Amino acid sequence: MKGFLLSLQSEFYKSRKTLGFWSPIILPLIITFLVFLGFFLKSEKFVHDPPMMLWLKFSSIPIGIMGSLLLPMFVVFIAYSVNSIEHKADTWKMLFTLPISKWAIYSAKFVYTAFLVLMCMMLFATFTIGWANLLAAMKPELKFGAFHMEKELYLLYFKLFLASLGIVSLQFLLSLLWKDFLKPMGIGFVGTIAGVILSGTVKWEYAYLIPFSQPLLAIMGTGKPHQAKVGVDLLTKEVSASLIIAIAIFIIGYFIVQRKSVK
Repeated sequence: MKGFLLSLQSEFYKSRKTLGFWSPIILPLIITFLVFLGFFLKSEKFVHDPPMMLWLKFSSIPIGIMGSLLLPMFVVFIAYSVNSIEHKADTWKMLFTLPISKWAIYSAKFVYTAFLVLMCMMLFATFTIGWANLLAAMKPELKFGAFHMEKELYLLYFKLFLASLGIVSLQFLLSLLWKDFLKPMGIGFVGTIAGVILSGTVKWEYAYLIPFSQPLLAIMGTGKPHQAKVGVDLLTKEVSASLIIAIAIFIIGYFIVQRKSVK
């Protein structure tokens, strides 16, 4: 356990000045600010919306952007950024010769990657709530204060995080084994397009088994503006499949790393 905590702390210190660390903060800030700016400049279009519909319209934009396309590619970037430090410095062999088990090093890197994705999701919810409250103060005619869905937003973004863990495991392993960013990025891009087609366009009944389809499936049917209420069913079949895939790839990846030197 001590080796794991030391490795986790080391990952933070190595990445704290990199874009990989700051992008989970900057990305939700920029996207939610742009949504805020759009609602602020075009507030007259929303003054007659009921409070619940107003919240749903405001929050569904960043949720849709992340769930449909951006989240898988963001995971590709984060997974590579965590491992790229060792790739660039060519320190993998030195890292695995330290008096810390390979399991501690491998699991700490994975947990840190997942933490960055989770931080991004939670900041999306936090910034969305913050900008909505600021709009309520600056534009009182927008009735954000008459309805609350803070809990639902945090649950929905947490669900998105759980649904992305299958992609996190896969991309983490690929970026660990391959020094070249283009290979994991290419697989991630093709997988993302395929996931959108299978789950959103074709609506294949087994799309929930495909990691790149799981984030989109996790938000489909949740919190649409025409619904009478907002609810988040956390452990749906695509989330369960994501967790199972994540655990399986994580374990397989450890044995691959243990038996094969990382180049």
